[in-house]
Amino acid sequence: MIKMPFKTALKLTAVAALVAVPLGADAHRAWLLPSATVLSGSDNWVTIDAAVSNDLFYFEHMPFRIAGFPQIRINRGGQQGGGQMAGAAPMGGAPAGGAPMGGGDPTPPGGAPSAAQLAIVGPDGGAVEAQNKAIGRYRSTFDVQLEKPGTYRIATTNAGLFASWKENGQTKRWRGSLENLAKEVPEKADDLRVTQSQGRIEVFVTSGKPTTDALKPTGQGLELDPITHPNDLFVGEAAKFRLVFDGKPARKLKVTVIPSGIRYRQNLQEMTLETDEQGEFSVKWAEPGMYWINASIQDEEGPGGRTPRRRANYAATLEVLSQ
Repeated sequence: MIKMPFKTALKLTAVAALVAVPLGADAHRAWLLPSATVLSGSDNWVTIDAAVSNDLFYFEHMPFRIAGFPQIRINRGGQQGGGQMAGAAPMGGAPAGGAPMGGGDPTPPGGAPSAAQLAIVGPDGGAVEAQNKAIGRYRSTFDVQLEKPGTYRIATTNAGLFASWKENGQTKRWRGSLENLAKEVPEKADDLRVTQSQGRIEVFVTSGKPTTDALKPTGQGLELDPITHPNDLFVGEAAKFRLVFDGKPARKLKVTVIPSGIRYRQNLQEMTLETDEQGEFSVKWAEPGMYWINASIQDEEGPGGRTPRRRANYAATLEVLSQ
């Protein structure tokens, strides 16, 4: 399958959702940034930064929250100490474990917002542990030792079930599992809306010769199923990818591609593409550097009763090299 500044005055706003809908120029973006994507030799390591920012790949807003990492608290004045928990939900959403950027209830009934789960898949398809986990004022960071030659898939994922309804004229909100939905949400709630959200943010790193075992989709949510190897991207060449939703082609889906360096130019220079009937799309790279790819999908069908609606979001950071 594998073929081997915006101006400083511009203010960007956050979208208050655990897994956001497609993002434009007016939203924070969450991303992972590897210290390198292609390495040779032995005893290779990479450091991954995880953050949420207005300007892609620039640390100026807050760290991306990952489960199992140390925690700090940021007060509303932006100082470390008391206040909301540092971190953010995938794809520019409300800070996980803290109040939404525009205010609101930080902990709806049913449980506090959860941090993203980190999953690293090695060249043989096995799990790899992150090392030296840390979190600071503007970023989370961790190291990955590339003990085996080949390609690694480094991803954060987040999923949640949300409900809102009217009770005595007031809006009630809930977050929890499908198993608890029937027990904790009134059966005949007025104006009940249930949404299942899924998000994935990832990077790919290769030590030595590229391999493909780590690139296999899990079959859950919105995922990239590469046709061109994601660590074999060069300026002037077209790369081809496939997006799948629950393992099936994500047809006619909008895909946004943004090159790094937006802090130092007056427009995004984004490319807006669309997948075909096979879920495929191609990108011709104009210049070297890091690129952020994002796509979102909304499905009216979902798990269980109560007409739940599914939303899924995907983002990846890819590096394009000079010829």
